[in-house]
Amino acid sequence: MQLNELETPVLVLDRTRMDRNIARLRERLAPFGVALRPHVKTNKSADVARRLGPPGTPITVSTLKEAEYFLDHGWTDILYAVGIAPSKLPHVERLARRGARLTLILDNAEAAVATSAYALDHGLELPVLVEIDTDGHRSGVKPEDPALLEIAARLSGREGEGAWVAGVLAHAGDSYNCRSTDAIVAMAEQERAGAVRAAQRLREAGHAAPVVSVGSTPTAHFARSLDGITEVRAGVFVFFDLVMNGLGVCRTDDIALSVLCTVIGHQEEKGWLITDAGWMAMSRDRGTARQPVDQGYGLVCDLEGRPLQDLVMIDANQEHGIVRHRTDPAATPMLPVGTLLRILPNHACATAAQHGAYAVVAGDTGVEAHWPRFGGW
Repeated sequence: MQLNELETPVLVLDRTRMDRNIARLRERLAPFGVALRPHVKTNKSADVARRLGPPGTPITVSTLKEAEYFLDHGWTDILYAVGIAPSKLPHVERLARRGARLTLILDNAEAAVATSAYALDHGLELPVLVEIDTDGHRSGVKPEDPALLEIAARLSGREGEGAWVAGVLAHAGDSYNCRSTDAIVAMAEQERAGAVRAAQRLREAGHAAPVVSVGSTPTAHFARSLDGITEVRAGVFVFFDLVMNGLGVCRTDDIALSVLCTVIGHQEEKGWLITDAGWMAMSRDRGTARQPVDQGYGLVCDLEGRPLQDLVMIDANQEHGIVRHRTDPAATPMLPVGTLLRILPNHACATAAQHGAYAVVAGDTGVEAHWPRFGGW
């Protein structure tokens, strides 16, 4: 089957580009001697995850549904990298009883007390990482915050019994807001130093804290030191996207994900091409709007995946996409109705989440497989 035989819109995955992206990060991290724990929230597909490593490879998830799905497909070493809510502990128990080695994270004493009590009452061993805030981006406690040791003290278990302090976790999410490679390098060092310092404080207080986990796709690609780090997490590196391109982490021809769509009409006086891929196909993500080059809802390519000069998806309705020349509406080529285009996404995670499967190609327009993916919680 060829791409031009598919009913649009379709999520297209270029396996050749994806494999190259995976190899690139593995090769980069190899000299540092750290483990790569890929984040599978981006792909939500066992077929994609197998390209990252066989079942048994450590992975990171963002939902317990992801944990359950990947456990069903043979992965057991799973880090659930969203702060645990006490109401989810019965689900955690079910996964653990089925053989998952599930590591949890938290950043407050209330969650620590609830997790510790549940583990002891139900005879569970639950490794717990305390989330560290190194950049003010989202969750976590500061490396020097007294709350770090207070939280750890509420985890009364030890390895092999109860909920115990397995270490720390940091996510340099603010790296997505950097404006230069030097800024990403500095952010990576800030992340590393903060996580290592937090782990040091825990160890000085008598906790084993063997795990020091950091990660984001930008910092994973630009960190110059990973001293004291045991594992690196990253997810969008598998596909890359326009936000990563805008940060200088990848080139446009590294982006492995696109949405195939069809030109269904024109508004010539406005310089518009109308396609059948709206925000339901692309998502509402406008991550590049904060970057020096705003790519609208996505960068437009031809059927072979080659960018068409200065064509972007400037607007989106539910099932309609509007494509136009970036700066000059009169320069928009009025491509015939029926023309197939591929749109590179701003945010691979968000765009992939709109679809139930990947049409897999390998550098051309021949479809070699359809790989299912899942969504929801």
